Amino acid sequence: MASTISKLRGMESDLEDQVAALTKELSALKKSVSRRGANAYQDTRDGASEVYGELWDRFAESLPAMRKRARAAEKVARDNPATTAFLGLAVVGLAAALLLRR
Repeated sequence: MASTISKLRGMESDLEDQVAALTKELSALKKSVSRRGANAYQDTRDGASEVYGELWDRFAESLPAMRKRARAAEKVARDNPATTAFLGLAVVGLAAALLLRR
């Protein structure tokens, strides 16, 4: 009987050691996943920042051309008010038709 109790205590001790080892390993895995997640977040953030910077540069480069075309369109609209009004009504009608279609 004493032998059985000592075997059970030995098994209990072994199980406690295994649980402690697993807890330690789990903690290490959590830290590793946390580091990887932080690195992935930083990489994604850097990539998004780079894309935003490139888009901003392209927008800034094309802004003078857009302004020039807008001025030309404004001049045409001022020179042809009837055509502009008709075109405006056509756009409003198209938008209304698309919205009412849903």
